[in-house]
Amino acid sequence: MKNYALGQVGDIELKQLRIFKSVVDNGGFSAAETELNISRSTISIHISNLESRLNLTLCRRGRAGFALTKEGSVIYDMTSKLLASLDEFRHVVNEMSQNPAGNLRILVSDGTSLDPRARFPEMISQFFAQAPDITLQSEVSSMAEIEKRLLNDEIDVGLIPYHRQIAGLEYHHLYSDICRLYCGNTNPLFALPDAEVTGDVINQFTAIQPGLKPNDEATEQLSSMSLQGTAYFYETRLAMILSGKFIAFLPETYARPYIDSGQLKQVGDDERCYNLGTAAVIRKRAQQNQPTEIFRNIIRQMHPSAD
Repeated sequence: MKNYALGQVGDIELKQLRIFKSVVDNGGFSAAETELNISRSTISIHISNLESRLNLTLCRRGRAGFALTKEGSVIYDMTSKLLASLDEFRHVVNEMSQNPAGNLRILVSDGTSLDPRARFPEMISQFFAQAPDITLQSEVSSMAEIEKRLLNDEIDVGLIPYHRQIAGLEYHHLYSDICRLYCGNTNPLFALPDAEVTGDVINQFTAIQPGLKPNDEATEQLSSMSLQGTAYFYETRLAMILSGKFIAFLPETYARPYIDSGQLKQVGDDERCYNLGTAAVIRKRAQQNQPTEIFRNIIRQMHPSAD
């Protein structure tokens, strides 16, 4: 076998290693396209170039699916440690700087970023007044995905409607919603007099569940219903309600414009509801990085009862 030495590792290799890690984390090339924002063919080229550079076969890809080789598993573990070490180095250097630098990564759940009660645009404005050199990354995702990525240290802050509190995460309460049951104006329930809309009648209609384990109040409300649809995000849930084929719970503030326009109607009495809190969530650690600490202080200033 020909002797081989890797030699110097530069920016190109680091980029290829980041792409390789993303592919592994996402379970394959196709799933990594969205996160990396590059095509599958480009990802394949980067992985092939990395394999050539390392003189190793890192993964198998084909009809049988994506799988790491033995060598690929070792390189993945070492890559994770290397990139974490680089991020820590960057963090320490930024902490020593008078002007905060680096990244702030925020994931926001459906409908939260533009809810005036969250004051998210004001948070961003205040943040950049204090840290103008920070790069902000912000996307929309589900509560479960946001919690997972916080625990994996892949993001810094999450804004979510929360059904639970997980050990290792700190929750800063922002506001609360009452979620009520609604039907669309083409659903037979819409035309029924309120006195005829009993619990037994409601339970005959197909309903939507959120696709995650809700809090006890919500679980009790859903337990007797005919759950034949699943929709986590409010936008898709609303579309399913407006189809006339489903009934579902929505926050009353979210549903109000559609009630005012005659597209939705509340179903059942005022006891057909549950409470849902929205919080800013941050991973617990002995010392936060500087961008996260600045943002957390802004949350506390704008929401004094957040703790």
